[in-house]
Amino acid sequence: MAKAHRPERGPLIIIGGHEDKEGDRAILREVAQHLKGGRLVVATVASHAPEGYFDSYVQAFGALGITDLVELYIQERSETHDEAKLRLFDGAAGVFFSGGDQLRISSQLGDTPVERRVREIHESGGVIAGTSAGASAMSDTMLVKGSSQETHRIGDLHLAAGLGFVRDVIIDQHFAERGRIGRLLGAVAQNPRELGIGIDEDTAIILRESRFEVLGSGGVYVVDGGGVSHSNIAEAEAERALSIHDVRLHVLCAGDRFDLSGRRPALAENREAKAQAADR
Repeated sequence: MAKAHRPERGPLIIIGGHEDKEGDRAILREVAQHLKGGRLVVATVASHAPEGYFDSYVQAFGALGITDLVELYIQERSETHDEAKLRLFDGAAGVFFSGGDQLRISSQLGDTPVERRVREIHESGGVIAGTSAGASAMSDTMLVKGSSQETHRIGDLHLAAGLGFVRDVIIDQHFAERGRIGRLLGAVAQNPRELGIGIDEDTAIILRESRFEVLGSGGVYVVDGGGVSHSNIAEAEAERALSIHDVRLHVLCAGDRFDLSGRRPALAENREAKAQAADR
């Protein structure tokens, strides 16, 4: 008997925050294209005071022809069992997590009926997007807190479990604008098997399976600690500056692609293939 065809999982659109809502709207336009006219659930769970978030997306997506938007807000974790909340996902083609506090997303939704509905949409081909805090919550190890605009100090970083839509990465947002390279290096020093991905504002990665493409006006920084030869993360006293050697850094812009499984920019792979073909 032939196996039943399983639909391909939908893309993840992971945004560094402050995406353009009034001009070309390139990132929101990408989200809209994947909806194909279907319903979008805007999850404002990350905010302690969500007023205004939903209205701004109603206007921005409305200008792109997406008019079936519903807001999901969870004040208390118990509300994730509410049938009225779960019915918001009926017929949904995508879910968009807005900004705020990423720990609210993971602590309120993790291992709940709401999270299961989001996963069902993703597994059936729906798009899952997140901006700012919504971006950080996409990974399995989530960066929650750490100082910006300075060298990382031992003990300053707070990590937690995220929703785990993408494995083996740690995502940071508002990256160049808030000078967060130090804290992402600290996160990778603690978890060198995981790639650190820093995403600038008005910039996104569109992830399908194990590859992503960059979209937007800024940059994406990929920190690879797989080849690190030394770090003092486990030995140094608290508040001492981080020391880490032989870190690999990739900086990507719109149109660039990256292979997470191979830990290499796809553009570099194409150039290497062309060079090898020319040598033959």
